[in-house]
Amino acid sequence: MAADINKILNNLYEFYDFNNQTIITVGAGGGQLIEYGRISKHVLALDYDKEALHKLKENLLKSGLDDKFTLIHSDFYLSNLQGDVVMFEFCLHEMKDPETALKHAQTMAPNVLIIDHWPGSEWAFIGDEEEKIAKSWTALKLFTLKNVQKFNTVQFFNDYEEIYQKVKMQGETSIKRINDFKDKRNFTIPMSYGIALIS
Repeated sequence: MAADINKILNNLYEFYDFNNQTIITVGAGGGQLIEYGRISKHVLALDYDKEALHKLKENLLKSGLDDKFTLIHSDFYLSNLQGDVVMFEFCLHEMKDPETALKHAQTMAPNVLIIDHWPGSEWAFIGDEEEKIAKSWTALKLFTLKNVQKFNTVQFFNDYEEIYQKVKMQGETSIKRINDFKDKRNFTIPMSYGIALIS
């Protein structure tokens, strides 16, 4: 992620106390936010994507956190793990049915923590994910939120090739939306995200 990871982590730490908690993390992906594992009791990292889990393992080894994480290749909807909190890491909008995902998470832990893109974020537009993100936040409104906060940061890119590599998996619409950056260097794109807690 080309965003300020330390800032995102600090916002997470201020929002939720990870100390001595068993975290079930969904969508840990390449492991950009793994530092919360240092203060957690243990992290169960659940992902259906084997390649994402492989990248996560590499990052855990580099950061010396591999003993704090257990990597689990599984379908979230079929999982019956138990912990103190289920955390969706920028992935609730990718779930087929966000409402069902949140209800299932409530069977796994007393707290459900969501960090995800905010509706209307410029970065969400670039990634062609506005509809999915709106759907996930609409689902969140069906639950009693103990706390919810919006944060702003930026995605930083050195050149067009860097942003192209980041968005190419999103499809043709996303690639068209980055055309204006073809001749630009050292540019930023605003990114808004939210953190919400169901407990």
